[in-house]
Amino acid sequence: MASRKQKKQAALYDQLQLLRDVTNSTAMNKTSIVVDASKYIEELKEKVERLNQEIGTSQLAETSQNQLPMQVTVETLEKGFLINVLSEKNCPGLLVSILEAFEELGLEVIDARVSCEDNFQLEAVGGEYQGDADSLDSQVVKQAVLQAINNCNESSDQD
Repeated sequence: MASRKQKKQAALYDQLQLLRDVTNSTAMNKTSIVVDASKYIEELKEKVERLNQEIGTSQLAETSQNQLPMQVTVETLEKGFLINVLSEKNCPGLLVSILEAFEELGLEVIDARVSCEDNFQLEAVGGEYQGDADSLDSQVVKQAVLQAINNCNESSDQD
């Protein structure tokens, strides 16, 4: 009997030490370790909630009612960005609006392929950035493209 109880206590001790390590707790007694773990779980819940809100906000921006069904991806290259835009529908002036957004960012288009027949497709390589290189990342470029698409949709809705 005593051996079984000792094994259970040893297993509980090991589990508490694991919990202590995972939660970065410095506590030494059981109660404090559990309290620290509880605080850690609450912090994780808040972080998940904050990230979910950020995801919801960015998805809302991409799928707002004024926007066409659109897919925008931006990849960082060694010197510049690879920008892909795909839409099931074409909006008059969309290409111009996107190119103006690149210009406002100081991003020069090095190479581009565009199709505006049945749908809108753009694949562009933007590089030779004129400005503070640290301030321009793929997310900034993507947001600028999405804003250009929004602006184009709003102006075509007003016509």
